[in-house]
Amino acid sequence: MLTVTLVASFAAAALWQQWRAVEVETAERARIQSAWVLAGALDWSRLILREDSLARSGDGTDNLTEPWAVPLAEARLSTFLAAQRGVAQAPDASTDTTDAFLSGQITDQQALLNLRNLAQSGQVDAVALRQFARLFEYLGLPPAQLDAIARQMVQALAEPATPAGGSGGSASPAPLLPQRVEQLGWWGVPVATVAALAPYVTLLPMRTKVNLNTADPVVLWASADGLSMAQAQQLVQARAARHFTGEADATRLLGTADGIAAATHTVSSQYFLVHGQLRLGGAVVRERSLVHKQQGEARTLWRERGAPPVDAGGGAGTYNAAPPPAP
Repeated sequence: MLTVTLVASFAAAALWQQWRAVEVETAERARIQSAWVLAGALDWSRLILREDSLARSGDGTDNLTEPWAVPLAEARLSTFLAAQRGVAQAPDASTDTTDAFLSGQITDQQALLNLRNLAQSGQVDAVALRQFARLFEYLGLPPAQLDAIARQMVQALAEPATPAGGSGGSASPAPLLPQRVEQLGWWGVPVATVAALAPYVTLLPMRTKVNLNTADPVVLWASADGLSMAQAQQLVQARAARHFTGEADATRLLGTADGIAAATHTVSSQYFLVHGQLRLGGAVVRERSLVHKQQGEARTLWRERGAPPVDAGGGAGTYNAAPPPAP
């Protein structure tokens, strides 16, 4: 009986180790497959933005009727890979796409207020401060928090000063500049404030203007001096029928130029946030990337794994990962 017990124990231990090795290998395989699929989705979204920069609609605008703004709700990955140019492909035993579902979204970041606009030439920018003051008032946030953010933005973007005596050190080191709005906690901004600001603000590598064709009414209202919320709603309703080809279209519609100016508003965008989500079996992998679009080029500035969930039905637009039509 002792011998049987020992053999059974060894067999159970060996079986458990084998099962654990299989589970680890399966999880690693799913992780690598998900990473490659999301990398492909990012490349596809960059291609869409690049083609958009090359084949504009003739007026050079970025608006919600363009291909990059077409939503992609969660769809089975096998539907994209099942056929190529109308010819069915043989199943690949090395890749399991039966339970893989892909969704994604491209969001125009110039549809939001840019926190970097708060700093200009080593000082707090008065126009941007008024824009954010209106937004903080609308959200019921303390003005002192805005003042602290503006002050630290100026310090973070300021050139490092060399103290007297040439010691080469800095008497007061500048705060670390965040890359994303969620990182404002580095500056002591409360989590509740960051959550309230997230739908309306962004943090980009350079100063930007608000896109009249993609911004929501709250951002339009906050971005323009003298603009009422009713007028902002009017702009959104008008562009749904026909997008603006220039700032003058918006001023003609309103009958006044108050707040709408080429210095603060535009009808085209350069910065887009690409969200991707892959659900493979019981695992969900998310990723987001900031893409800079220029003439004939779409360059990824940063990528982040484990991004917030994708909302394919909202935002300033979603990318369509479906294959291009056959010629």
